[in-house]
Amino acid sequence: MLSRRKLAAASGALALSPFLARAQERWPSRALQMIVAFPPGGQADVSARPTAAALERIFGQAVPVVNRPGAGGILGSASVARAAPDGYTALMALSSLGVLPESERIMGRVPAYEMEQLAPIARITADPTVLVVPSSAPWRTLAEFVEAAKRKPGAISYGSAGNYSTLHVAMAMLTGAAAIDLLHVPFQGGGPALTALLSGTIDALASGPGPAAVHVREGRLRALACWGKERIPGFEDVPTFIELGYRDVEFYIWSGVFLPAATPAPIQERWRGALRLACAEDAGLRNALAAAGSPIAYQDGDTFRGFVREDTERLTRAVRRIGRVE
Repeated sequence: MLSRRKLAAASGALALSPFLARAQERWPSRALQMIVAFPPGGQADVSARPTAAALERIFGQAVPVVNRPGAGGILGSASVARAAPDGYTALMALSSLGVLPESERIMGRVPAYEMEQLAPIARITADPTVLVVPSSAPWRTLAEFVEAAKRKPGAISYGSAGNYSTLHVAMAMLTGAAAIDLLHVPFQGGGPALTALLSGTIDALASGPGPAAVHVREGRLRALACWGKERIPGFEDVPTFIELGYRDVEFYIWSGVFLPAATPAPIQERWRGALRLACAEDAGLRNALAAAGSPIAYQDGDTFRGFVREDTERLTRAVRRIGRVE
């Protein structure tokens, strides 16, 4: 009797396995969505839109970009961490993703998500931030900017994508190294902060090169320095902070795709393979990011997981140095 039961079970499994295989082959069978935890116009949005367009061509399904801003990126990121782990909801995140849970703890709140709830799939871009000011500003060099800040502590304002965001952390590194006091004005994302800079509402911004590039080229903004080890392509005339003597001022704003951690490994691999193909061969994606001043810097697998872990540890230390922000 036991043997007959085992045989029946095995036969049932064999009969079911083609159905399961066909179901897996049909994934994705409907539209997917890519969440951006910031308003349009910032670095995550700049990366997400051409990436989603390339994925539509590969998956054969719509991949709309959904901007879900709030709390400096916490709301949109948490929504993906809690999403159904079926591969239909992905997050285009920035480097602030790993430090936002720690910032919540510093503020005495329970984090809305933890990094363990998200699976790193692939990095798309990785660029140093660049310090930009309106072209009408009186500072033509970093030295003039720092000198003015020292003369009038707290008089020069800078924007960010929110407290403890990538743009906030980058500027905190500068203010600490230069021993200057600037007025921090947080916004809901890099896009609104850039708009505020262009309108003269704030005086300075640490921006990803992509969103700032067109405004620098067209003369609306002036770039004073960048946070990389080397000068940024497209910003060859802009010195690095390291060149200017600020040895500890180095920061990169990267964008990468994450899925809910419980997403089955085969579906994670489908995403990874599609992103790898898109970044390697999709001319529309490559040209769009290059034109935005944010060329592809692809990573995936263990390399990307290790990169996220190390970057999160480094930035978490920086956030702890910032401390509680009221």
